[in-house]
Amino acid sequence: MISGSRGTTRVSFVCQKCSQPLRLDQSSFSSIDDETLSELTLPLPSLPVVPNEKSTAKEKDSDHEANIPEVNDDVVKRTIASKRSVDGNGFTLIDAQNVRSDNLSHRLKVTSQLFDIMSAQSDIDHPLCEECTDTLLDQLDHQLKVTTDELNDYSKEFVDKIDGSKEEDTELLTKELEDLKLEESQLMQELEKVEVERCKVEQSIAKQQQEAERLDKEEEKYWIQYNEYQKQLLEFEEEQQSVDNQLHYAQMQLDKLKKTNVFNSTFNIWYKGHFGTINNFRLGRLPSVPVDWSEINAAWGQTVLLLHALARKMNLKFKRYRLVPFGNHSYLESLEDKSKELPLYASGGFRFFWDTKFDHAMVAFLDCLQE
Repeated sequence: MISGSRGTTRVSFVCQKCSQPLRLDQSSFSSIDDETLSELTLPLPSLPVVPNEKSTAKEKDSDHEANIPEVNDDVVKRTIASKRSVDGNGFTLIDAQNVRSDNLSHRLKVTSQLFDIMSAQSDIDHPLCEECTDTLLDQLDHQLKVTTDELNDYSKEFVDKIDGSKEEDTELLTKELEDLKLEESQLMQELEKVEVERCKVEQSIAKQQQEAERLDKEEEKYWIQYNEYQKQLLEFEEEQQSVDNQLHYAQMQLDKLKKTNVFNSTFNIWYKGHFGTINNFRLGRLPSVPVDWSEINAAWGQTVLLLHALARKMNLKFKRYRLVPFGNHSYLESLEDKSKELPLYASGGFRFFWDTKFDHAMVAFLDCLQE
């Protein structure tokens, strides 16, 4: 808060709690020198914090009340200065004169440093007005009372606990000790049984492992034999398939041969011009078409061979003649007179017209054909 005239400058501190302007007694701060300020700035010794069992229990019992503000919340929280405070020294310079006295500057510096020291050594910002100070003292008194009550309760509980432990029944403790020893003995017996059982289980596991190894070896041996048998089976199947293919081919050839007439394939009877042919040999001649006698003789030889094969096929025996296939010199033999041969070949010329054996041979052949 600022007030002054043309020739004067007035510095006013505000309360850090309610932001009201303060009027300080300067005589209280004039006797503080630099040595005193340096001693005040020394850090406070830290005290060890001893946990309170009762307080801990109370905190556990009152977890649901953790969000409820306590009475001394204003003490542990630092209040924020009002917007009217400009710098961190807790005062506002309202007006300044061009020339200040050393005494005023010294007092102002000492006062601000003292407030800074007080604020740094506690959780409460200074300065405070008288009313806020009274309120703070009341809160601290209340906190002290609560702490004292807790200390008394803890002390009483601790003393009661010590007194109660002295009065504990010795016989009960002895009985409890005997029960514990008995339980220990029982547990030791059970432990021995468990150890024996564990040894048996380990032996059983070892036997099972040996059996498993044996089975693994047998399985490996089995698979080796199985693969070998599979290989042999594939080879046999391939061989069987080959035999089946050969058999199928042979059966096809057999069916084809069964459907084939051997005589038609061996003796091709056809015609060529005016003459009949057997295996492309013409059987006969004309004055206009003089066929060579060697071809005619070969044709008669094929004809005799055909009739002879048919007779053997039918198990037929001729009564008067026997066919003798002999190529282009084939002939017939009389069964009545074995010295008589009827040739089915000729060489032409004038002797052909006078020799009748060729004609008799053709007649005998027709006789056999008729049979």
